[in-house]
Amino acid sequence: MKEKAPLRILVWHVHGSWTEAFVRGGHRYFVPSSADGGPWGLGLSGREWPAAEEVSFPELADLDPDVVVLQRPEELELVAQWLRRRPGKDLPAVFVEHDTPRPHAAITRHPLSDRDDIPVVHVTHFNDLMWDSGLAPTTVIPHGIPDPGERYTGELPHGVALINEPVRRGRITGTDLLPAFAELAPVDVYGIGSEELDGRHRSLRSGGDLRSRELHTEMARRRVYLHTARWTSLGLSLLEAMHLGMPVVALATTEAVHAVPSGAGAISTDVLSLAKAYRELIHEPDFAVLAGKSAREFALAHYGLEAFLDRWDALLTEVTA
Repeated sequence: MKEKAPLRILVWHVHGSWTEAFVRGGHRYFVPSSADGGPWGLGLSGREWPAAEEVSFPELADLDPDVVVLQRPEELELVAQWLRRRPGKDLPAVFVEHDTPRPHAAITRHPLSDRDDIPVVHVTHFNDLMWDSGLAPTTVIPHGIPDPGERYTGELPHGVALINEPVRRGRITGTDLLPAFAELAPVDVYGIGSEELDGRHRSLRSGGDLRSRELHTEMARRRVYLHTARWTSLGLSLLEAMHLGMPVVALATTEAVHAVPSGAGAISTDVLSLAKAYRELIHEPDFAVLAGKSAREFALAHYGLEAFLDRWDALLTEVTA
């Protein structure tokens, strides 16, 4: 049987961790780049993605991709302007929806809800349920991540959380809940803007914004991963922590109720119950190790890279047929 030629895929660098997995699919990936970066021209941003190459805005006119993977509504107009082809009409396209609906949980119309020519790909079943997608055909392709390996040591009796812009996003990411855990054991927070937390609580500490390899090492040294998001899509950092073999304490919100098995630590909407579980895991390292092994086993089985790429191959084959 003749092997299929790899597709030429245009995709913006929007979410680094998601793109890290997506560009491992055996195709050719073209990522818009500009000298000043910015939201439309991040390019590879120093990432080691062998199958991906940067393409400047002027070069897009001659790119001739097989399909474009959209992630923001504005990209519809950018593709039409730069490639002189209309996504969904002159050029096969899919739209990846990374986020939960806002401002309203169940009645927010998706930006593509009036179109039936571009499939909307939700990254969680929860998002598919909550968005009003209207005419748009939808499918769910759950996250899959490259396995960073079982690296958990838990040598530091601290919790760790990964939150970008924790002060600005506040209640959305559950930043206001962190002091309740920091009262029991230090909580180290990594991510963009995490330094803004410094001085807000004696045991709440910023670790800065680190590259993945260094970040995974620092995460794995902490005893418990905290997932306090009230209203965000399923964080890839949670799945990375589980892959590392970390026990997790998580709010039972959005897709987390599907992603975190009971044996992996604790999941609840009762913050007092979660605080109790956090304290137990901090003070019982052997129990934390067992919970972390359960978390890793579940993550490998349900959020592995191979299944993610297989699902994407099936969809891209369909839309380019």
